[in-house]
Amino acid sequence: MEVILLERVAKLGQMGETVKVRDGYARNFLLPHGMALRANEANKKRFEAQRADLEARNLERKSEAETVAEKLAGKSFIVVRSAGETGQLYGSVAARDVVAILSEQGFTIGRSQVDLNNPIKTIGIHAVNLALHPDVVVTIEFNVARSADEAERQSKGEDLTSADAIYGVDEDEAAAAAEAAANDPDFEDDDAENAEGEEQA
Repeated sequence: MEVILLERVAKLGQMGETVKVRDGYARNFLLPHGMALRANEANKKRFEAQRADLEARNLERKSEAETVAEKLAGKSFIVVRSAGETGQLYGSVAARDVVAILSEQGFTIGRSQVDLNNPIKTIGIHAVNLALHPDVVVTIEFNVARSADEAERQSKGEDLTSADAIYGVDEDEAAAAAEAAANDPDFEDDDAENAEGEEQA
């Protein structure tokens, strides 16, 4: 089906362009959301008559989106979820959760504006893009952790999914112990001794 775009649509075209799209996409998304009109002579004339108003409305929306983007830029949101020892979530953080979390912070974002191809399924810091307008995209961070304390540790750069973090091994302590062992002439490597004993036998 050919449609006339009433606004810029990412990966499709600019306002006023006539583009060919799948019938289902046009019927179920573009037409009901007022983003396009069926391409025929009557609608082309209608579009040209409304073009100035549509452009003005588009600029207004873009300006509003830029204001929201400025407030959101660089923000990080903590999400506390239950997870296993390896950092795998019991469940996930999907687009609807992103919308709910932002709403709690006073930001009104639609689900279709959340660019999250796959739900978040592990703890860690995840970047999420928000398409506030076809020309305005902002990236925010979601710090997904098992507790507020873990979220704070992650924000300082600690990896809570590593084996050392899981089993409570302090990397600095482990490095210091290895260095002390290397410099100590009395240090005996039990594994090496066992290997020698087996060879002699």
